[in-house]
Amino acid sequence: MKITVISDTHNKHKYLDEDLPGGDILIHAGDISSQGYKHEIEDFCKWFNGLENYDFKFFIAGNHDWGFVDREIFTVHRSVVIPKPTEEILNSYKWIEYLRDNLVEIEIGNESPIKIYGSPWQPEFYNWAFNLPRKGDELKRRWSAIPEGLDILITHGPAYGYVDRIVGQTEHLGCELLADRIKVAKPKIHVCGHIHSGYGYKFDGQTHYINASVLNERYEYANKPLTVDWNPVTNELKFL
Repeated sequence: MKITVISDTHNKHKYLDEDLPGGDILIHAGDISSQGYKHEIEDFCKWFNGLENYDFKFFIAGNHDWGFVDREIFTVHRSVVIPKPTEEILNSYKWIEYLRDNLVEIEIGNESPIKIYGSPWQPEFYNWAFNLPRKGDELKRRWSAIPEGLDILITHGPAYGYVDRIVGQTEHLGCELLADRIKVAKPKIHVCGHIHSGYGYKFDGQTHYINASVLNERYEYANKPLTVDWNPVTNELKFL
């Protein structure tokens, strides 16, 4: 199975056109925009929908993607309501799927169904979208919804200790509560972004962790999309 993963394009998605080889699945792990303005979401969805060389295309929102949440309601109640303009955009494109705390199953060829779960949350960082207190019960509750037996988990932020450091610094910036849940849920692949210079890969013997951020810390297109050949039965993964 051929999978390409990308993240944190921040309106520069068209820079990737020559670096998307095609395959079975294309995954975007959030921060499609600068602030989640309507025209940014429209432009991304039109582009993403128009990529015809992948059979399935999934994306989640990131902390910059305010257009996927009613800002006032979220700021006060931490509940997510998709604004109507964004909902209309999403409904107008049939070849892409937006995930927010939900599970989908897809079938490719004669393989068993592939289970994919996407979630946009991350520990609080200033006052951005989908932020929750790092140690709070609310974030733990969101992660507890991640089901066991997953094939692919998509979150915007990384798990603590895995592809979550800024170059030149030793501090891990990932989420401790997410790392704890992954140890229980045991997804075969975890795709994330958020920490741009965490771009890369790590394997702990059960889960392949991939930070797919394509922009560097200066928001320049510096990291190529990562494409892998993956065997969902043996969980063997090879970068192409």
